[in-house]
Amino acid sequence: MKKRWFISVLASMTVMLSACGSSGGPAASSGSGGEGDSGGDQVELRMMWWGDQARADLTNKALELFEQKHPDIKVVGEFSPQDGYFDKLNTQLASGTAPDVFFLGGNVVDYANKGVLLDLQPYKGNELKLDDMDTTMVQYGTINGKLVHISAGANARGIVINKTLFEKAGIEVPQDGWNWEDYARISKEISDKLGKGYYGTYNFTTDGMDIYLKQNGKQLYDMANNKLGFEEADILPWFQYWDQTSKAGGVVTPELQVSNPPNDASKSLIIKGKVAMTLLPSNMLASYQSLTQDELTMVQVPRGPKGTGVVFESSQGMSGYAKTQHPKEVAELMDFWINDPEAVKILGSNRGVPVTAEGRKTLEAEASAADKIVYDFTSRVSDANKKEPFAISYNPPGNAEFIKLADNTVQLIGFGKENVDKAVSDFYAGTVKIFQSNL
Repeated sequence: MKKRWFISVLASMTVMLSACGSSGGPAASSGSGGEGDSGGDQVELRMMWWGDQARADLTNKALELFEQKHPDIKVVGEFSPQDGYFDKLNTQLASGTAPDVFFLGGNVVDYANKGVLLDLQPYKGNELKLDDMDTTMVQYGTINGKLVHISAGANARGIVINKTLFEKAGIEVPQDGWNWEDYARISKEISDKLGKGYYGTYNFTTDGMDIYLKQNGKQLYDMANNKLGFEEADILPWFQYWDQTSKAGGVVTPELQVSNPPNDASKSLIIKGKVAMTLLPSNMLASYQSLTQDELTMVQVPRGPKGTGVVFESSQGMSGYAKTQHPKEVAELMDFWINDPEAVKILGSNRGVPVTAEGRKTLEAEASAADKIVYDFTSRVSDANKKEPFAISYNPPGNAEFIKLADNTVQLIGFGKENVDKAVSDFYAGTVKIFQSNL
């Protein structure tokens, strides 16, 4: 996911599980869609996504606009928090009641391999125009020779910096080009100078794992060869780094990390002015900034031997259900989502920076200060990618199990229940088992 400057998982905020129809209609009884209440010629689609109430409001507003412009199509929206979203989707797919359109992330490969995604290739260039989308985004959505995923937003991961805390500590804000030794040193300096209750960084062993591997010539998942892209010895130094940095006093305690997770904007200690740095996708910066008076910014991740290891990523996107009875209308909805300028204005950068050049121009004209930081950051990432390209990243098979295993391993080490060598050995064995059982 390289090329150009676009891009901006997402905060897991606790919201009420509910279903919201853009026009208040009931959900269709099956994923095939049904006729609308207002006439036999009206097609009804269901669309499902994850997120908080703010995202639901924006999404439903966009769906209302779509219905105005396509009176022959009614869309019923459903949303839930990210936690539980995929369990719900999997249950619907298993029962044949999945929505006509649903959102996926880096786990799109899992669903493509199950054969449950609609091939959009026949509609490309007609109902679905992708001429203005970056080619890497199109490539990302093309799996096993089929176009099965349309990115709805893109981003790049980087280090979110609480500039206010750096100023309080009298420490200069780091710049692109720093390394991991710098990161550990600065984290400890922040903690030492600000005192008890303040920390330099969150622990992002799990979230930063693929970045670290890429920086060292490996990768988490080698999709081209359908195998893990690393060995136990490749990942051990990463766990050792975080163990040493934590023991030095620069990292949030395991207890606080659990009770105040970095990806939950409502609980993040970045927002509360207690932690100075963490790894986040760029599309989360604006929402974090809106929740604090502290000044935030973003810099590229510390460099490794082969560069930053960061690639432009599809933050999430839309896929169609293979059994939908209305594939043409599904394609029309996706086209509207990425190409209609009014829709782009409504949706903003909530799911990431727009995936089309025109969409980015539309938002840039009225960008907030936080969004301008994101645009500048992603431009720098784009320039770096041109010099140091990295492979597109997809989640490994069984990604949810893998994330749980990795997080548990970090906690075992953090709480002192296992030493690093033993914990990483068990982690790698468990990763191999998860991968093989999900092929």
